[in-house]
Amino acid sequence: MTIQKVLKDEHSARVFKTLADETRLEIIRNQYAHKKEMSCGEVSDIHGTSKSNNSYHLRTLREAKLIKVRKEAQTRYMSIDMETFQTYLPGFLDTL
Repeated sequence: MTIQKVLKDEHSARVFKTLADETRLEIIRNQYAHKKEMSCGEVSDIHGTSKSNNSYHLRTLREAKLIKVRKEAQTRYMSIDMETFQTYLPGFLDTL
């Protein structure tokens, strides 16, 4: 087995483990439905979660490369990393 195959399998496992959480799945669902970049505060408001809980879930999604986060001044904005979904879960977002 090649190193690339091992790394892809490890990332696949991380993607599935990350999406197995209902809160993170709901974050992805809402982000996809809005079809636009959202601030982390907006995400927190939609889900009614605390700032620390929201931060944990967004960090987990970012580490699995399911979302991209950019910072502008003091605000962080997130968007879905379409490349990851197309590589590991083509068509998945349309099922949400």
